[in-house]
Amino acid sequence: MSEAKPFVVVIVGPTASGKTALSVELAKAISGEVISGDSMQVYKGMDIGTAKITKEEMAGIPHHLIDILEPNENFSAFDFQKRVKPLIEAITARGKVPIIAGGTGLYIQSVLYDYQFDDEEVTPEQAEVVAEKMAALSSYSNEELHDYLGTFDPESKEAIHPNNRQRVERAIAYYYKTKKLMSNRKKSTQLTENYDTLIAGIEMSRETLYQRINKRVDIMLSQGLLDEVQELIDQGYISCQSMQAIGYKEMIPVITEDMDVHTASEQLKQHSRNYAKRQMTWFKNKLDVHWLDREKMSLTSMLSELTTQINKRRF
Repeated sequence: MSEAKPFVVVIVGPTASGKTALSVELAKAISGEVISGDSMQVYKGMDIGTAKITKEEMAGIPHHLIDILEPNENFSAFDFQKRVKPLIEAITARGKVPIIAGGTGLYIQSVLYDYQFDDEEVTPEQAEVVAEKMAALSSYSNEELHDYLGTFDPESKEAIHPNNRQRVERAIAYYYKTKKLMSNRKKSTQLTENYDTLIAGIEMSRETLYQRINKRVDIMLSQGLLDEVQELIDQGYISCQSMQAIGYKEMIPVITEDMDVHTASEQLKQHSRNYAKRQMTWFKNKLDVHWLDREKMSLTSMLSELTTQINKRRF
């Protein structure tokens, strides 16, 4: 008889939807430990702009993958996958329930399913060659880089906006590393479930969500977001990839170019709203989610609904 798969609860939802509070209360109710599924909360010193959970908010619940890297270190879905799988095993072995809470869809998908990363096969020597090739493209404009991608992967070119330079570069680097096309990689990924998983999602009307996002940005600024960005710049992190995250890239021009704070704040709100829309599209298209309506349900009623669903699955 095959061994039972570990039981894992996942809480997803767009930014500012209330995942943190629900995950903590659920962990209390079912004896769980929380694994952050956020791509930015791994970084030390990036607290306000990531809406990182505080020690007080943790309420004594163990949290994992928070404050584990410096802002100049790289972190990818592949790195997340490598770290989370052993965590799930360890938490389960302690008799606790792993609860992954976050909004980075690809990261969560990479753990829940048998998601293969070709990057793992690249040797350090090959990685150095790829880095040299990518450096040679650094002078290309966004349009030129986008056109170059189209010379060998027209499907990826069609799918990626020319101004999304990071994704364009990733598709090119993937080809350099593997001699395979990023567009084909998405089609060939095997979505075999690794765990017995319950995925819960928090949803609400777009109007309500956008109001919550706008309020969160105002709170971040009142808490000292600009000071946090200034400190990171003073420490030499201005050119790091982590500083291109929403919440940081909008504030940098206020410090370096005397941009008006109100203008930067409005940009941050707009970028956050756009991101939330992309998150919901991902979750609804890629994952089998049990949705909880935040406008019709209180935190208590969401918790009750979740624990009922979990008991049905486990017992």
